[in-house]
Amino acid sequence: MSNVFLSGQLVCGNQNEAVLVAEFLPVHIELTRTEQGCLFFEVVVTENPLIWQVDEKFQDAESFRAHQLRVAESEWGRVTANIDRHYEIKGI
Repeated sequence: MSNVFLSGQLVCGNQNEAVLVAEFLPVHIELTRTEQGCLFFEVVVTENPLIWQVDEKFQDAESFRAHQLRVAESEWGRVTANIDRHYEIKGI
């Protein structure tokens, strides 16, 4: 089993999207960090208030896929579905 890493950016198209991210992100972070196999999870706003840096590390592909499924069905997933994501995934 090898770790899975995701790194990249969540890019809001406007201030309204950035407000949604700021509002729903704390619960998303809390839920993700308690997931089985989550070794590291951080989302922080960059110098540009419309761009958020995302860095994740999961124990293995199975735990990463479980995370992705949970996110897709979550409130976070629904409210941020149309926000651009530019991610690189390694380990899968």
